[in-house]
Amino acid sequence: MFNKKYEQRLAAWHDFRQELETAEDPIASAVDFYRSAPIVSIHTDPYDKSRWPDPWELVNENQYCDFCILLGICYSLQLTDRFSESSFEIHIAIDRANSATYYLLYVDNIAIGWNETYVEISDLPQTVVSQKVYAMPKLQ
Repeated sequence: MFNKKYEQRLAAWHDFRQELETAEDPIASAVDFYRSAPIVSIHTDPYDKSRWPDPWELVNENQYCDFCILLGICYSLQLTDRFSESSFEIHIAIDRANSATYYLLYVDNIAIGWNETYVEISDLPQTVVSQKVYAMPKLQ
């Protein structure tokens, strides 16, 4: 998807979201999908929600820092019927054990973004502490 023109990316993203509706493991599919995104070091300030790209801006800009990858996964899942009743939160977290910062997407009881995959929230290490939490509004 990422090497196509904007309109083609929109169509490919739509098709991908349709695949998520019946995927055996839609979260793993979303994580895998965004592994091929074009990576930049910093694109979006995770602490300033007013400047976050909406789903269509993200597809248009086609530049993905670690935080934008998480936004892409979030938007992809949110725009499916399968996850329409799920709650979504973005957590900026610190691991006190190694002072590392993580961007995590909480979807119901799952944390996406831990060790480049996902785990149940209860399986996150006790040393991981959320510093900032953003509830994501429902998308239509």
